[in-house]
Amino acid sequence: MKVDKKYLDIKPEVLEALKANKPVVALESTIISHGMPYPQNVEMAKRVEAIVREEGGVPATIAIMDGKIKIGLNDNDLETLAKASDALKVSRRDFAYAIASKKLGATTVATTMMAAELAGIKFFVTGGIGGVHKGYEETMDVSADLEELANTNVNVICAGAKAILDLPRTMEYLETHGVPVVGYQTDVLPLFFSRASNIPLQIRLDTPKEIAEMIYVKDDLKLRGGVLITNPIPEADSIDAQFIDKIINDAFKQSIKDGISGKDATPYLLKTIVEATDGKSLEANIALVYNNALIGTRVAKAYFDIINK
Repeated sequence: MKVDKKYLDIKPEVLEALKANKPVVALESTIISHGMPYPQNVEMAKRVEAIVREEGGVPATIAIMDGKIKIGLNDNDLETLAKASDALKVSRRDFAYAIASKKLGATTVATTMMAAELAGIKFFVTGGIGGVHKGYEETMDVSADLEELANTNVNVICAGAKAILDLPRTMEYLETHGVPVVGYQTDVLPLFFSRASNIPLQIRLDTPKEIAEMIYVKDDLKLRGGVLITNPIPEADSIDAQFIDKIINDAFKQSIKDGISGKDATPYLLKTIVEATDGKSLEANIALVYNNALIGTRVAKAYFDIINK
């Protein structure tokens, strides 16, 4: 998909890496503006970028600023997002509006994928994707992330779908839309805060090179959509699944009582869970993002090793 370059503001470091066929790793900005409190959010963002660089990649944190899709943020941009109370949480439906109105916009998984594809970036690291929400039969609430995975040629490395979701329905949606879900060194879907679920995966690959080879073949076959690589949280940072599941269910019930729905649901639930776990869920969230940046950059590097041969 081609787009008028007047909408893109690509950081020189990122542009040079793209031209040289080096591994560029996209990073979302909603996790900064809506996913974590200040100052942990900006500390996390800077550390994730540092991990990508340490592993031989070039980070490209994405946001909407001053009527532009910014591909790669500087320290001032990160601080602005981290402190902003009025940043829009921008999904596909808000994308054009945020740019046209010159609003400050933080990109979700869906819009980060869209922006990455526009810039020519093939790999994207995040915490967890959105999916089918609990209570779907009443609300019909399904994240735009899933549709983007089915249609946008960007590969996403995450710790599974967010644990606050209806995970079996989320997996069914991905299967119906033909999205390959890869377990990195796991036979079952990771549970975001916890390492394992009882949901089996069809594809397990144990090295970044194996994942890169699969993506290379997919691209060679010109198959539409992205590959979802699920990477379990490190064991030392994992939270007991039964413990966190009860807290999530309680938070979900409270959200219904408080009338919270739509794009406000995820930040509300995550904030409630952080409070109920005395901050342990935030610590786990940060740890899994770091781990995803590590593995995701290694996959991106392995991919470009293949195509640059």
